[in-house]
Amino acid sequence: MHFVFMGVSGSGKSTVAQHVAERLSLPFAEADDFHPHPNIDKMSQGVPLTDEDRRPWLSALAGWIAAHESHGQATIMACSALRRSYRDLLREGAPDVRFIHLDGSRELIADRLQERSCHFMPTGLLDSQIATLEPLRPDENGATLDISPSAEELIERAARTIAAALGLDPSARR
Repeated sequence: MHFVFMGVSGSGKSTVAQHVAERLSLPFAEADDFHPHPNIDKMSQGVPLTDEDRRPWLSALAGWIAAHESHGQATIMACSALRRSYRDLLREGAPDVRFIHLDGSRELIADRLQERSCHFMPTGLLDSQIATLEPLRPDENGATLDISPSAEELIERAARTIAAALGLDPSARR
């Protein structure tokens, strides 16, 4: 199984996914690290990416999933995966890709974006991401978690969800 923490920028997907991956000793990928330089330049300038910009990026992410699938490894990834079509591309990497949608109010996410530094995504693109977001549909394998609780509580809930799906003890490291 492969788990993709999804949501708009500032929802906490990278932080939560990385902590859960460490806790469960699973390989972790930060999707932002797979962006080609022109994509980062566009976003840094406040220009939203097009689907054409995203396609090679999503294909590289599906390739990462496929590589781990070929070795029988479960994985965790942090990726916006805002649209169903993007999630469909990620699902091409393996037969069992599940999504954990970290969701919260625009106000909470905007506050978090203003507090962080050292990231190429400007706060100004939040409304564009919210407009693009297509929540998980009932036929998509995944769960939605509210980001209002503390990071520790959110990490705990996410770790338990994934550990249960993998048949692991959520309190023990692998």
